[in-house]
Amino acid sequence: MMRVRATAATAALFLAALTACGGGDSDGASAQTKAPAGKTKKVDCTSQTLDQAEWMEHCADEASPDPDTGAKSTGLTFGESYKWPDGLKVTLVDAKVFTDFDKDLLESPEPDSTDFRVTLKLENGSKEPVALDDLSLIVEGATNGGEAAFTMYENGSQPLEGRLAPGVTAAKNADHVLETKYGKKIVVTVQRNSENFDLDFPEFTGEITG
Repeated sequence: MMRVRATAATAALFLAALTACGGGDSDGASAQTKAPAGKTKKVDCTSQTLDQAEWMEHCADEASPDPDTGAKSTGLTFGESYKWPDGLKVTLVDAKVFTDFDKDLLESPEPDSTDFRVTLKLENGSKEPVALDDLSLIVEGATNGGEAAFTMYENGSQPLEGRLAPGVTAAKNADHVLETKYGKKIVVTVQRNSENFDLDFPEFTGEITG
């Protein structure tokens, strides 16, 4: 059996479509919604009816928060979780150097590279089965660039495939190779294939251990 090595293609499309609300007495509305002096106005950046000008002022530099915890989809670290609006929660457990190569399959360390396995915990809090095939990872060096290539090792492999039933929690993993010159600090982006173009792809920062 041969291992497949390929660089993950960054096919994510981040597009937030915002529509300005119009009409009515703009001067009157402005007077009513103006925040008192010395106080910061609280704005719900997830509101679909938020005025575009307000969004640009209060939300442009913010990532979408987790519906339950308020955690953003960026700035996460290994061990933290992100939940999508439909209830699927992903936790980046860790990334560890892989050494349990299957000699019968001619697996071996990649020269001048770090072979490692990323482990995820997935919890389906929705009312529908979730297709794990819709999930994929992009792993990049967090120090001086570089993108890890995807591979797959036989021993202990729990690939992102099949379906996860409602209420079920499962551990899955994905194997990668990163050139040693890029170090061991990485950023893992969990992509999710969906027709919802506003869906966030959480980013987790951490270090390959072992």
